Amino acid sequence: MTELHALNVGELHAAYRAGNLSPMDVARAVLAQIERWEPHVQATWALDAEAAMVMAHTSATRWQQGRPLGLLDGVPVTIKENIATRGVPMPMGTAATELVQAAEDAPPAARLREAGAVFISKTTMPDYGMLSSGLSSFHAQEGRLTRNPWALDKNPGGSSAGAGAAAAAGYGPLHLGTDIGGSIRLPAAWCGVVGFKPSAGRVPIKPPYLGRVAGPLTRTVADAAAMMSVLSLPDDRDATRLPWQAIDWFDLQDAASVRGLRIGLMLDAGWGLPVDADITAAVQDAARRLEAAGASVQALPAFTTREMADGINLFWRTRSWLDIQALPQAQQQKVLPFIRAWVAAADGCSAAQLFHGYSQFAALRDAAVAACHPFDFVISPVAPVSAFAAEWAMPSNDPLRAMEHIGFTLPFNMSEQPAISVPCAHTAAGLPIGLQIIGRRHDDIGVLRLAHAWEQLCGPLRPWPRPPA
Repeated sequence: MTELHALNVGELHAAYRAGNLSPMDVARAVLAQIERWEPHVQATWALDAEAAMVMAHTSATRWQQGRPLGLLDGVPVTIKENIATRGVPMPMGTAATELVQAAEDAPPAARLREAGAVFISKTTMPDYGMLSSGLSSFHAQEGRLTRNPWALDKNPGGSSAGAGAAAAAGYGPLHLGTDIGGSIRLPAAWCGVVGFKPSAGRVPIKPPYLGRVAGPLTRTVADAAAMMSVLSLPDDRDATRLPWQAIDWFDLQDAASVRGLRIGLMLDAGWGLPVDADITAAVQDAARRLEAAGASVQALPAFTTREMADGINLFWRTRSWLDIQALPQAQQQKVLPFIRAWVAAADGCSAAQLFHGYSQFAALRDAAVAACHPFDFVISPVAPVSAFAAEWAMPSNDPLRAMEHIGFTLPFNMSEQPAISVPCAHTAAGLPIGLQIIGRRHDDIGVLRLAHAWEQLCGPLRPWPRPPA
């Protein structure tokens, strides 16, 4: 029998409806799983067991009275710490933040609360979300470092570090992250879970920012789709949101739906770290399986350039440098030294350089959309390397080479295309490998459908990690 903390959304909903389980039973089981794992992975912040049990009790009452709020009523969820939840401060991963209680829920949290989901905890992130890592000056104050459940000496990735680790460790079925250059898909790949970056504007968010999206990290594609059915509901606080569409998020398809699809295979990002041989082999094997299921697979050459990457890097550095320079001197010194070293290169950036850097966002968007146009979908690695040392800021661990690992993920934030990381294999050392599936702009349900079909073609992978004895 599946343990309560590991039940998926469909199983929980059916059990609540039949009266076989109460949301309180499940919340207790998830909190117990966190107690077993948390000393080792340290993925949570502001965990409030009492508040979670109150939400679970309220949900249980609704179920007893036959008036649940929907599919997610009573389902446990964690929320990344940069997504505001009413009454809880947002440290943003950095010790430089002054802790002030949030006045209201941000749109994704508001939709989950309205749906009756049980807020178990916030999850950790690095300083300002600017690292693909769990490294954080704020959490380091308490001697905490988020680690990968598959190997505790490895990094979960980031910036949705705690969300990825929580999903792999079984802190309930649903985890909410954000992604501006790979921050959902990278931890999903390195933690062996599903991480969906929706089309820009599909999930209302506050504050909006170029390329920034919120989306689910889960153990299954079906759970990600269930979460999207709620997250995608409209909220006018996001002036950049897409018009709401009545998408049937539950219309996922089986492996037979692969027949006739045109799929591009991208194995070279055009810049960045070389791809590990076992990751290349895993993605090539996925391509063969899709081809055997009836898809037409064709190589997609690299379409991004070093100029694009360096320009975007300079723009982000300059923006962060300005933000940090605006802080009082004492607060500036609290920012993670790696971040301070990364932004320092922006000191003295000219207006012409900054404008050229900003122009590379559009150049990358246009190149990605044009390259993907001949295909229904594109597949690629998520990251060029597997999980790296827990204490590192990113795979290069070098502030002068800070973006070398996001060549496969960054383009699809800029192009506003939906993209998902789904587990596809493990390295010889037992570390997870993620397969990225990219769709055309706004075809979020298409990406989820192909990812769901891939789960059937892939077959079972290694069992989920267990907490140390």
